[in-house]
Amino acid sequence: MRFSRSLYISLCPLLFIILFSAIPAQADSAAGIRIAAPEVVLKAVPFKIDVTVLNDEGQRDYDFSGRVDFDGINLKDQPAEAPVFLQVTEGGGILEGALAPSTGEMEITASTGDAQTTATVRGIPGILSILPPLLAILLALLYREVVIALVAGTWLGAVFLYDYSILGGFYRVVDYFVINAVTDPSKAQIIIFSLMFGGLVGIITKNGGARGIANLITRFARTPRRGQIASISTAFFLFFDDYANALVRGNLLRPITDRLRISREKLAFFVDVGAASVASTFFISTWIGYEVGLIDQGLKMIGSSQNAYTLFLQTIPYLFYPISALILAFIIAVTGRDFGPMWEAERRARVEGKPLRDGAEPATDLAESGEIDEDVPARWINGALPVVSILAVGIFGLYLTGTRALDASGATGYGIGDIVGAADSYKALLWASLTGCIVAMLLSVLQGILTVKVAIEAWVTGLKSMILAMIILILAWSIGNVTEELHTAEYLVQILREVLSPYLLPALTFIVAAMVAFSTGTSWATMAILMPLVIPLGHALGVDLGLSSTENHHLMLGVISSVLSGAVFGDHCSPISDTTILSSMASACDHIDHVRTQLPYALLAAVGGVLIGDIPTAFGFSPFLAIALSTAVMLLAVMVFGKKVPEYQPTEEELQPPEN
Repeated sequence: MRFSRSLYISLCPLLFIILFSAIPAQADSAAGIRIAAPEVVLKAVPFKIDVTVLNDEGQRDYDFSGRVDFDGINLKDQPAEAPVFLQVTEGGGILEGALAPSTGEMEITASTGDAQTTATVRGIPGILSILPPLLAILLALLYREVVIALVAGTWLGAVFLYDYSILGGFYRVVDYFVINAVTDPSKAQIIIFSLMFGGLVGIITKNGGARGIANLITRFARTPRRGQIASISTAFFLFFDDYANALVRGNLLRPITDRLRISREKLAFFVDVGAASVASTFFISTWIGYEVGLIDQGLKMIGSSQNAYTLFLQTIPYLFYPISALILAFIIAVTGRDFGPMWEAERRARVEGKPLRDGAEPATDLAESGEIDEDVPARWINGALPVVSILAVGIFGLYLTGTRALDASGATGYGIGDIVGAADSYKALLWASLTGCIVAMLLSVLQGILTVKVAIEAWVTGLKSMILAMIILILAWSIGNVTEELHTAEYLVQILREVLSPYLLPALTFIVAAMVAFSTGTSWATMAILMPLVIPLGHALGVDLGLSSTENHHLMLGVISSVLSGAVFGDHCSPISDTTILSSMASACDHIDHVRTQLPYALLAAVGGVLIGDIPTAFGFSPFLAIALSTAVMLLAVMVFGKKVPEYQPTEEELQPPEN
């Protein structure tokens, strides 16, 4: 039915009130003096007030020597333990540590001489600041709908920020938080780079290049041991995307491992471990834009101007679980030993010649529809050249933008670290991804493998595969902005600083990330939810404890890497994880058998990563020594608890490679 005109007229005032109730109040100001303070503060949680004095020309005039009254109390006259001016600059001062004594609207008045101005802040209970991320986590756990969870968390935060306006908060999700997330130039560059890389994956999957790279590596696989080594080694040649890594390797290697009497469970383990572990730790992949974007969000929340890409590169040695999982996979392959349910599966395959157990239900649907066209020639050059061009252009872009920036600043005698630190990594990654797409298209079209139309369609298909990831990333930026404006990190610091040691924060972060990723089945959403929380928390705890800049930097590396590591670990163990399911399907393995046999290996790598890596390195222990020690412990565990799998030597006829 249609609404009547009178109903429209009657609803207009109500709509006007709802919409404008969401618009934040503007602070009063007078000529000569300005106050900058948060619009929303938390009760009993310190915040900062910035007072600036201006002359008639609008320039800073003189040192601020007046008074600041907050809710009727002169802050400068408080006792020593109360807030004081920590920094007084020409024409103003910064007051850190102001405490809101109550909730509701409160006035801040600054005066000096004849100049006076007033600003209004609104106090809310501190507990409200943690409800938005908690709601996002809870909904993700219960319903496994990450987009809905992030939208709900952002909406709830907007409601708290904009005077509890239910409908106004909903509108602010779109017209403020999401718009701010996508209009920032660095964030837009991350989105474009990730989409372009997805397009590249679509092309080299369609033109047979990815399959050709894997074929090249598996030529030497003539024994079960070599077959296992090849199974895990191929992961490094398909580092650019975890989905393509799992899909291509599983479908390619399955006929080979079947002939070598390697169980489907073992193949699924190698496929699963190699996919996310490599893509998340390599310095350029579809994960990079996503991870760097989240790290950049956290750095901005603590006021750091450090390059997010450079910081990510520094965290790589601290990614103990992905690195340990890869090392453990090589130990298992080289020693020929297994333990737990995997040994039973391998024994069955070797002795009985059964890659699958009796009664198993292999997950084959996705493997059948993986867009791997057997009629397309599998030429490794078609996959290698685009990847090599990306690496070359990316490195050249870092060098070019870094040296230009250093030269413009007048720096001399700089080294590689200085160049990378000053480089515009986003611009370099954009150049690299565009070059890779162009090279892949030219190779496909000039060889007659794909027409221009089909190549573009494959590129678009690759773009589409990244859409959901980009939506999640944008919403992650949005909820990160919400937690920043709600001072969530400050509130957590306030309640945890007396009971939580910053040295244990990396280990605790790993455990929390693993629990969230296991329950939701997605590592990307886990990183999106936790990264904006733990970076400010780790920074604040380190500063509060009085750690040196070097110690705080090591702590920050540990916290960031623990989010990434814990997310990958939980994702590996989760039966509802997309990559875990994809690995089972691509390997044509019973999904529950894959989860059951992989879990003991994942736990061994995780426990070693936490006890030998996360905790000691938080105290300054070398991450490289931690990895070496963890490797020795895992090798000892495999030699002590693992058992040799019966040998098997295939015939020459069985060793014939499959036709492509």
